[in-house]
Amino acid sequence: MANLDFHIVKRIREQIAQGRERTALKHKVDGAWQGISWAEFGQQADAISLALLAQGFDVQDKVGIFSNNMPRWTIADIATMQIRGVTVPIYPTNTAAQSAYILQNADVKVLFVSEQAQLDAAISIFEQCEQLELIVVMSNDIDVSGYEFALSWDEFIARGNEQFQAQLEQRLNDVDLEDLFTLIYTSGTTGQPKGVMLDYGNIAAQLIGHDERLSLSKEDVSLCFLPLSHVFERAWTFYVLYKGATNCYLQDTMQVRDALSEVRPTVMCAVPRFYEKIFSAIHEKVARAPFIRKVMFTWAVNMGAKMAVCHQEGRKPSFMLKRAHKFADKIVLSKLRSLLGGRINFMPCGGAKLDETIGRFFHAMGINVKLGYGMTETTATVSCWDDKCFNPDSIGMSMPGAQVKIGENNEILVRGPMVMRGYYKMPEETQQTFDEHGFLKTGDAGHIDENGNLFITDRIKELMKTSNGKYIAPQMVEGAIGKDHFIEQIAVIADTRKFVSALIVPCFDSLEEYAKELNIKYHDRVELIKHNQIIEMLEKRVNDLQKELAKFEQVKKFKLLPKAFSMDDGELTPTQKLRRKVIHDKYHKEIEEMYDEKPSDRKPH
Repeated sequence: MANLDFHIVKRIREQIAQGRERTALKHKVDGAWQGISWAEFGQQADAISLALLAQGFDVQDKVGIFSNNMPRWTIADIATMQIRGVTVPIYPTNTAAQSAYILQNADVKVLFVSEQAQLDAAISIFEQCEQLELIVVMSNDIDVSGYEFALSWDEFIARGNEQFQAQLEQRLNDVDLEDLFTLIYTSGTTGQPKGVMLDYGNIAAQLIGHDERLSLSKEDVSLCFLPLSHVFERAWTFYVLYKGATNCYLQDTMQVRDALSEVRPTVMCAVPRFYEKIFSAIHEKVARAPFIRKVMFTWAVNMGAKMAVCHQEGRKPSFMLKRAHKFADKIVLSKLRSLLGGRINFMPCGGAKLDETIGRFFHAMGINVKLGYGMTETTATVSCWDDKCFNPDSIGMSMPGAQVKIGENNEILVRGPMVMRGYYKMPEETQQTFDEHGFLKTGDAGHIDENGNLFITDRIKELMKTSNGKYIAPQMVEGAIGKDHFIEQIAVIADTRKFVSALIVPCFDSLEEYAKELNIKYHDRVELIKHNQIIEMLEKRVNDLQKELAKFEQVKKFKLLPKAFSMDDGELTPTQKLRRKVIHDKYHKEIEEMYDEKPSDRKPH
């Protein structure tokens, strides 16, 4: 167990005491980025702590945060932790019914919301949630008058006062690593969400492990754009603040491109889809460039790749390579890095497997993407790429303190101080998730090589078995095909079927541009995806993309869909994972059409 020095509340309060006027948090106000100093951060967190104590908050009582990313998300989080409360994050895109389940299951007393949509949802379910006493609105421009159970941020702060200061000091003195700091409800692809119980010992283990693996300082600037309701961005935010760096909050994720050039972050968490989109956009642009620019681009990326290999293998580059790389960097690579602001030191990447081609490309650009693996149940990171010797096929070496081994069915098992306490109010599910030696069963299959690199081969629960008895890992097939810039989303179908098929949502921006170039006439997207030239083009691309897959893994037929899978329609979890059962049920007719005759009888469409 880590010592109390690594209690996250203690560490952040130390930074507040030392940082004073330096910028801790940044956000966009009326179109311009504004800073919040460490001193202001501390004052606001204390003010919310006092208001919670005035509300009669006991040790380990629960606070919900139902909001997009904003500084007040973290302020409310830290304020709750300062009085030994437990924060329960809720995805801002959750429906009222999904939110009600979490609020009731977690016994949330006070709920912080940010925008009108979350306030409306919270008001509609307030009566159902017996424990819920109060809703606090964090955005200043939302009217809460008319609801006696809703207060603005400032009205709530006004409830706290100096008479609770001694109580706050007492709670801060009594901090305990065995206290829970959060309940994070995992968005199960099946069944009800489960509340993962994480304690201060869990987050302390991650602070210690990350210190050994990464180098971050007060000078760093992180762009916080993945949802704070997810363990990845939240654990990373704690690490950024623990190191005294600046955290910049992006409330509207659609503005990430502008934010990158305005904030120019030095570090930033992202998921593979983010890198896939940049990779696709760059290659799409290059495909349209004149021949000489294509040649220069390919040559420059090759020089970058050679330099990256030297770095990984600890070899000194030759004089000629150094000169060539310097020129390549000047004319191409630095311009590619400027798409991400031009100052990135490294970028943690998690949430899913990053295609090795994309990983290599970013390293060739000079962007140190650090692919990692983890779960909510392990307080995020279990393994990540080393600075020097990353293997683009693997998900890195296990973090300090994490014991990783391979169990039955090649399942990855994890034990260590970062592993959760269990699932809230679910003793049976908790018991089923651990083996007899206390190792967490991850549900992912993989192996470890002789150098200690961990590899994921597939998701055990998601393995599909064709009627020929062949096992298919759908995520691997989806990863191979989904990196194409003409493809936005893909759902593989194979379970109990005689061959693999897929439902594909095209990237309509790219497709409409292509249709324009070929002068293809169409009324709407439904008509566009039925056009022979479009189907043939995508058929050729899909076939090219899966050449590396075994014959039985390859998609033999596909259907194009005019509308993207979404959370609103229940097809995606809040972490953007496919809810396969919902998709299968909804597109039953389209799926059956792909199997209504032999695959050789007609071409895919």
